[in-house]
Amino acid sequence: MRTQVGIVGAGPAGLILAQLLYLEGVESVVLEDRSREYVEHRVRAGLLEQGTVDLLNEIGVGDRLRREALEHHGIYLQFDGRREYVAATEMTGRSIWIYGQQEIAKDLIAARLAYDGPLLFEVEDVSVHDFASDDSQPHVDFTHGGERQRLGCDVIAGCDGFHGICRPAVPDGVLTTYEREYPFAWLGILAEVAPSTDELIYCHHPNGFALHSMRSPAISRLYLQVPPDERIEDWPDDRIWAELQTRFALEGWQLQEGPVIEKGITPMRSFVTEPMQCGRLYLAGDAAHIVPPTGAKGLNLAAQDVRILADALVDWYRGGSTDRLDAYSERALRRVWRVQDFSNYMTTLLHKLGQDAFDDRLQRARLEYVTRSEAAARSLAENYVGLADY
Repeated sequence: MRTQVGIVGAGPAGLILAQLLYLEGVESVVLEDRSREYVEHRVRAGLLEQGTVDLLNEIGVGDRLRREALEHHGIYLQFDGRREYVAATEMTGRSIWIYGQQEIAKDLIAARLAYDGPLLFEVEDVSVHDFASDDSQPHVDFTHGGERQRLGCDVIAGCDGFHGICRPAVPDGVLTTYEREYPFAWLGILAEVAPSTDELIYCHHPNGFALHSMRSPAISRLYLQVPPDERIEDWPDDRIWAELQTRFALEGWQLQEGPVIEKGITPMRSFVTEPMQCGRLYLAGDAAHIVPPTGAKGLNLAAQDVRILADALVDWYRGGSTDRLDAYSERALRRVWRVQDFSNYMTTLLHKLGQDAFDDRLQRARLEYVTRSEAAARSLAENYVGLADY
């Protein structure tokens, strides 16, 4: 097999990149180790920045999103028994949108298959080779349908996630990694009950952080801060709802309960690798960086990575210049570190950090400031809806 761009991973990063390239006449093959059923139904991120929504519309996969996504205009911050509203759209002119990652995957896969774009699921034993220099002849080896195959390509896009094979294939000494493990995790549930709020609620509570989100008018998504070594088996549904009721308690407001249809515990970490490229291998999305979910930035950051990468690849194929490809990491990392800072800010602003009484009072002072200062609220809002250009 031969193509121009070999894409490893059929998550949002890989599929958006494939669509961007297709629209510019650049060929690609997408390889995914999971089944199509898994990719289209795994529940992950669900909050989209305005820029991500604009991008999906631009590449022709926004029809269902426009019909079904929930447009939101701000967030609630709850602490000390009160709930304050941050009017993001009013301050920035931009919105946020609720639309599940699995729904984006369905839309992108349908678009890919509509023009017979090569998309192979359930590939095994994937490995990437001969990419480390500019004059390399990269290829990807893999097994599909029991047959060992080789995909020759000009470049390889590693969109295969944090646990993928592309980043570890980079020779020793090329990449520098920066990471932070947070001393807590999120216990998340999907519940078959209408959301009890019109906007997301970010709650700071003495027992720990809680978040009320949603996936649709009939499905709620809720989270609890728990210790990092907590076991999901120790959290029956009744205990989860009782703790959610405690943390979200507010006079005159009631959290509605319903059947829990999915639950799990997610560790919290920050991770960045620099650079995001090696020769003719380019990393994007979770393969290059992880952010704590408090800022809701993972999928959005991946979309911006591949937009930068696609533009650079198109420039190379059309004019032969490698300037933008060579600058891919520099351009992408500028936004990556801005988003890391914002995600860390939201995480440390809202979670119980195991700190002393002095630090606890400082944390509450920061919450007071962001709800009383227009400048502080505007800064939060513009980062939350996504920086238009950075």
